[in-house]
Amino acid sequence: MSKYDALYKHLAAHEGERLVMSFDDVDEVLGGGLPPSGRRHREWWASHDDRHVQARAWLDAGFRAYPDMRERTVTFERA
Repeated sequence: MSKYDALYKHLAAHEGERLVMSFDDVDEVLGGGLPPSGRRHREWWASHDDRHVQARAWLDAGFRAYPDMRERTVTFERA
């Protein structure tokens, strides 16, 4: 079980092709689990490396992540 399972479940239940979430929204879904690096580093949201446990959450749910560090949001789009 991963601390990112809640994010996986949230995304897997989403029926649309696109979902925009604030970093605070993601943090809430994770129960306070978004690390500081997720708020500071675009690379944390990389969708090309499934070795990272956080990336497995959105990749396994069928999404790719596109962060906007200035707006503090992430757009999940169906892969």
